[in-house]
Formats: sequence, C-alpha cells, structure tokens
Amino acid sequence: MIGKLNHVGVATPSIEESVKMYRDLLGATSVTDKFAMPEQGVWVCFVNLPNSQIELIEPYGETSPIHGFLAKNPKGGQHHVCFEVENIHEARDALVAKGATVLGEPRIGAHGTLIIFVHPKDVGGMLVELMETPKEGHH
Repeated sequence: MIGKLNHVGVATPSIEESVKMYRDLLGATSVTDKFAMPEQGVWVCFVNLPNSQIELIEPYGETSPIHGFLAKNPKGGQHHVCFEVENIHEARDALVAKGATVLGEPRIGAHGTLIIFVHPKDVGGMLVELMETPKEGHH
C-alpha cells in the first residue's frame, strides 16, 4: 500500500534555528520559505534533499498539537514519517479494516494533498503520516 518516503517530520521550537543547523552543519542548500498552516496548528518549512524532504514544524498558536511533543522534547526531534499512497480514502479504509487507528479525517496537508495520520500504537511506536502522491508541479 505505501509508496515512497516523502518526508520526515521534525518538530522544532524554532524553524529559523533548525534551518541554520541544516544549512551550516549539514550543508543543506535548498530550503523553502516558512509558511503558516493555522488549521493544522503549525508553521512549516521544507529542507529539500536529493531523495526526500525534512519537514520542519513549529507550533502555531497556543492550541498547536505539537506543544505536547515539545514539552517532552524541548529541543525538538523526529515527530513523524510520511509515506505516499495513491488514494488516501482507500488507504484509510484498508487500515481501519485491519484494526488500525486513523487519527481524524483526511485533510489537506502542507503539500496541498490529502493526508491522514496513523496512531503510533499500530505502527511500531512511530507516528505515520500518509499523503496522496502529489500531482505534477506540487510539492
């Protein structure tokens, strides 16, 4: 069912500081501008890699769902991994039929395509995001 790894989500208290680290320490050369996703409660920025992306996520507002993660991990860290799927509704239905807990309904994610999250208890302790494969020209 899952396709390629699209990105690794990394929660951070400061996207700006994280971008400096990826550029200055690790040599990243392509980083998108930071943008707000108030409906998801996060600021987002992508570090573009030859084979994938790092999605930097910072809390947006007091009700951001990543406040809890950052309370446990004040410096931030890996928050989720994201795999592509051809059809988000079929993927969701197959997961639910197999007993997995899907968190919420499909919604538009940072790449402009539908996403869902699968509860860590069902996928080896790791939060997994599934996203519909972006159409040509979107990323």
